[in-house]
Amino acid sequence: MNRLEGKVAVITGANSGVGAETAKLFASEGATVVISARRLEPLNAVAEEIKNAGGTVEVVKTDISDNESCKELINTAVEKFGKLDILVNNAGVLEEGLKPIDRFTDEDYDFVTSINEKGTMNCIRAATNVMGEWASIVNVASIAGAFGCGGAVYVASKAAIIGITKHTAMRFADAHIRCNAVCPGTILTPMVAGMNQSNMDIDMITQMSKHTNIRATPCTPRDVANVILFLASDEAKPITGQAIVTDYGSTV
Repeated sequence: MNRLEGKVAVITGANSGVGAETAKLFASEGATVVISARRLEPLNAVAEEIKNAGGTVEVVKTDISDNESCKELINTAVEKFGKLDILVNNAGVLEEGLKPIDRFTDEDYDFVTSINEKGTMNCIRAATNVMGEWASIVNVASIAGAFGCGGAVYVASKAAIIGITKHTAMRFADAHIRCNAVCPGTILTPMVAGMNQSNMDIDMITQMSKHTNIRATPCTPRDVANVILFLASDEAKPITGQAIVTDYGSTV
C-alpha cells in the first residue's frame, strides 16, 4: 500500500479495461489520478468508484489525437494539483479485422495511428514540458509491436510506441525522467470483446497461430495494471527505455 503516496498521475483511456484498472489501483496506492478519455459517461463511472473508495480523482475529457486537447489535459493536472509525476499512455484503438500489410486500408491507418502513435507522442510532448526529476512515463504497447503478431496498422502503431519509448528514455535520461513500455498479450477487455470475429482475416490468424501460442492464458486488465504500477513507482527508478512483455509466455 501507498507505493504512490503523494504522486500525481495522468492516465489516458481510463474509461474501461487496463486504463480503468490502472486508475483504481493507483488511487488505492495513494496517487491523485487525473483520468481521461473521449467518452465522459464511462469515465465518470470510474471516477465515482475511485471517490467511493476514498481516492482523489479529476476527470478530463480528452481527444489525444488533438495536440491542444493533450495540452489541456496536462495543464489541468498541474494547475489543480501542482505537479505531474506519472503519465500512463494507455488510450488506444484497433483496426477492423486484423488486416495484413497487403490488405490494410488508408482509413484504418489514419484512424489508428492518429490515436495510438500520434496521441501517445502528443501526451509525452506535453508532459515532459512540466515533469520534474524522477517522473515516470509508462506507455502501453503490445506484443503486436514487439513481434508483429496482429493487423499491419495496429502492429505499426504499437511498434512506433516501443520506438518512441526508447527515444524518450534516451532524451530525458539526464533529467531522470523515465520512460518504459508494457507489451501485453491478449487482454480480456471490452475493446477486444467487441471485435467482429466474422471480419477477421483468416490468413493473418493462421500465421499468428504458427508463431504464438494463442491458447496461452490471456492477461486481465489487473495483470497489466500491476506491471504499470511497478514501473510508475520509485521501486523501478533504475529502469528506463525498456519494453516489457507480459503475455503469460505466449511468445516464448
